[in-house]
Formats: sequence, structure tokens, C-alpha cells
Amino acid sequence: MTVVKLLQQQQAVSSQPMCSLKGSLLSLAILTLISFTYLSFNSLHSSPSASIPARLSASIPADSSYASDPPEHQLSDLYHTPEIFRLNYGEMERNFKVYIYPDGDPNTFYQTPRKLTGKYASEGYFFQNIRESRFRTLDPDQAHLFFIPISCHKMRGKGTSYENMTVIVQNYVDSLIAKYPYWNRTLGADHFFVTCHDVGVRATEGVPLLVKNAIRVVCSPSYDVGFIPHKDVALPQVLQPFALPAGGNDVENRTRLGFWAGHRNSKIRVILARVWENDTELDISNNRISRATGHLVYQKRFYKTKFCICPGGSQVNSARIADSIHYGCIPVILSNYYDLPFNDILDWHKFAVILKETDVYQLKEILKGISQEEFVVLHNNLVKVQKHFQWNSPPIKHDAFHMVMYELWLRHHVIKY
Repeated sequence: MTVVKLLQQQQAVSSQPMCSLKGSLLSLAILTLISFTYLSFNSLHSSPSASIPARLSASIPADSSYASDPPEHQLSDLYHTPEIFRLNYGEMERNFKVYIYPDGDPNTFYQTPRKLTGKYASEGYFFQNIRESRFRTLDPDQAHLFFIPISCHKMRGKGTSYENMTVIVQNYVDSLIAKYPYWNRTLGADHFFVTCHDVGVRATEGVPLLVKNAIRVVCSPSYDVGFIPHKDVALPQVLQPFALPAGGNDVENRTRLGFWAGHRNSKIRVILARVWENDTELDISNNRISRATGHLVYQKRFYKTKFCICPGGSQVNSARIADSIHYGCIPVILSNYYDLPFNDILDWHKFAVILKETDVYQLKEILKGISQEEFVVLHNNLVKVQKHFQWNSPPIKHDAFHMVMYELWLRHHVIKY
């Protein structure tokens, strides 16, 4: 196209009515939104699988001055799309509103789960934090999402069977659908529930409306239990309170190559123990460390180890991952089909080692192949993400509660009928 023709087109556009200009601006805005959405969802589909040597070498710049880079540069490098995260997070803090359904048996619903301690504390902290947060609204017409306060953990504490849990949950959801108009506007796509205990997954999987339509925030994000990554949210399973302070800036003390101790309640754990329990460089125990051996012996071993092995148990998840992050030990994810918490936000390859279960036979070779320089970078990055796996009351900016809320914010755009 010639310059003359371009000028003629520009003159023609400038002579059109103001409404045409508005239309052009609207089109530009739509294109910008589409581009923004594409970048956001592009990060949602990032996969944690990659070959170990290629991934680690790619994460370490050829210039060894990386360790002296400004902290903000190193931090931003941990996010898939740091600028989008910053903008989206700020918008979430300003605008996000959640309505909590107030109905139901107060002994079952709308209560903080049984306790805020133990490996399922994430569920309890979320219930408490959302009720006290700025995100809560008492006006359902202002809400972006609706929280269904189902506490299967509390039901389990009362000795309720799985079958009865499913009936209770089904009846409760049916009552909400009958009493309020909000579910039917989106077929439940703007509703969510939170459960960190395995029983929560089992109790709700018998309610198809929840599994297929609502957003499930769960600690068991395994594809074999119907977890849908672009819809559901992986909740970090955090053992709180932590028994000892966070680890960090202590690489010189980490002389042991690898560590794992636990029950052999899965195939991968049985193989891990059988292959490596007699190894002199890997500290692998096929049972949990007895308290009789000393005070907090298990936790103290995290401080002395470079890499902490995190094999899946009865589910793909494990509280050991958050333990490793807290104590400054690089988590080695050894679990197939695991949608890691905040995987669409954080680049796990920068602070963890992610393996397939079949890599267990080459475990020591893989870990020894990671140089000291590479380990230091992984460790420094790990310290920077510790705040994202910490629950607080009241919640603190960028902590686990806010990261879960951010995941929900990414999923709040739904079609209303």
C-alpha cells in the first residue's frame, strides 16, 4: 500500500462521525483485553515437566554475577509474568468481592474447621481469613464469587461417614439453589468451596454439580480425582504452626545430599525406600522418625539437607513440600499428575526439582548432577517464595491466603445466563 493511499485512508477516517471514533476506541480496548487475557491464560497452562539438566542449566545465567543482582530482579524472575501478576494483584486487592452463604447447620457449615493446626490447617485458616478480610461483602449483588462454606473436616471430626457427608453436602447445595437465584445464573461457575482434607474430595465427588461446575480449592489436585486445572485451584497443604523458624542463608550447613522419612503408603514411597534406604549419601527412612530419638529430630534434618524428597502419598500432595520450602530445603517433587500450588503464577523450576516417578531410580545421579552454584540459586529463590506458603491471622500481603484469593480472581470471569 502506498503512502498516498494511507494518507487518503487517514483523511477518510478523520472525517467520519464521532460514533465511528468511539467504535474504534472500543475495538482497541477489546483487542487489548484479548491480549491481556491471552497472556494470563498462557501462564495458566505452563507445565511443570521438563528434563532436569536442560531446565536447571537454563535457569542459571552464564554470568555468575546473578547472585549480586538486585533483589527485585531475582524476585520477578520467579513469576511467569511478573508485570501481569503485579497489575492483576493490585486490581484484586481493590475490587474483589466474595459473598459467603450464611445458611445451614452452624455445627456443620459456616464455621472454622476443627482446628488451625496440623497438615490440614490451610482449610481452617482460609475459613477464618475470608470472614475477616476486605474481600468479604454482605451484598450478594456486589459479589464476583460465592463461597460455599462446607467444612468436611469438621464433619469428619463428628464421626460422619463418607456416605452421610455426601448426602449432607448434596442437601445443602440443593437448598442454596432453591433459596437463592445466584447459582442458576452461572450454573454454579461463580461458586467455590475449600477443602484440604482428603475426605473433602471424597465427600464432594458424589455431588456432580460441585465437581463439574463449581471451583474446587483443594489440597488434592490430582487429575485422577477430576481436578480441572483451568477451573479448580491447588491449595497448598501446610503443616502449621511450624515447629522451628524458617531456614535461609544457611547453604554452608547443608552437607547432606537428600532426605526423606515417612510412611510407605504409596507405590512411589515403597520404591523410594527399597532403592535408597541403605544409601550413604541419601538419608532415606521407610518410617517416620520416632519422637523417642530426640526433640524435633525430623524437622532439624531439613536444616542440614540440600534436597528434600517429596513423594506423593495416598494423594499426589504432601505437607512435606511446604515443610521443605519453610526450612529452606529444595523440594524434589516426585509425584505424577500433580498441579502444583500457584503453578500458573510461580515458576517452580526456579526453586524446586520436579521429577517423574520413574526418575526415582536415577535420583542420586540427578541430584549430584546439580552443581553447587545451581543449588545456591535454587536455595536463594526458595527463600523468596517462603512467604507465599505461610498462613497468617490476620493475613499478610502475598501470603498463602492472598495467593489463593488471586487464583480465584483469575477465575472469576464467568458467563451469566
